[in-house]
Amino acid sequence: MAMHLQGSLFDQSDDLRLGPLDGLSRRELGAGAWVDLLPGWLTGADALFTRLAEEVPWRAERRQMYEQVVDVPRLLSFYGVDDPLPHPVLEEARDALSARYAEELGEPFATAGLCYYRDGRDSVAWHGDRIGRGAREDTMVAILSVGDPRDLALRPHGGGEALRFPLGHGDLIVMGGTCQRTWDHAIPKSTRAVGPRISVQFRPRGVH
Repeated sequence: MAMHLQGSLFDQSDDLRLGPLDGLSRRELGAGAWVDLLPGWLTGADALFTRLAEEVPWRAERRQMYEQVVDVPRLLSFYGVDDPLPHPVLEEARDALSARYAEELGEPFATAGLCYYRDGRDSVAWHGDRIGRGAREDTMVAILSVGDPRDLALRPHGGGEALRFPLGHGDLIVMGGTCQRTWDHAIPKSTRAVGPRISVQFRPRGVH
């Protein structure tokens, strides 16, 4: 199932290693929302992409849209609270994020949702993670991206100018504070020639 990946010129290592989280840079979005960014947190991200693309039990979903059932434009996999993650470095990443944000979040990251964007036609529409506790409480969603970069777009809930963050090759973004309630995010379709990307979204228990 692996698609053609344009490897990063800066990360040719098969040695999967997480860097320190000291380099996180916070951007305040307003109204209590913020994002933390750390490019290239994972060394060897292209090797992890290949492993995940080949070994994760990906599933295609269909959903009702108006009067027809359509394909969800990406592949999905989900790992619950007690499920072992598909690679040890993801367990390490979740533990490191839980430790880094322990005081601010007040609980560990507990689940992992994976999305496989095979090319520029795959996407996810504007939304916030407001199913469950995210609808009424401040929370965090941490996203580790492997594969070719795709833009994660963010805009105020209800519309407004969008910010774009190109994420891939081991980049990390953490959306926190009120971000899931006051902002929406999306992976827009792209008419440019873009390679495949996998995102790993770590969330606390009860946030979807």
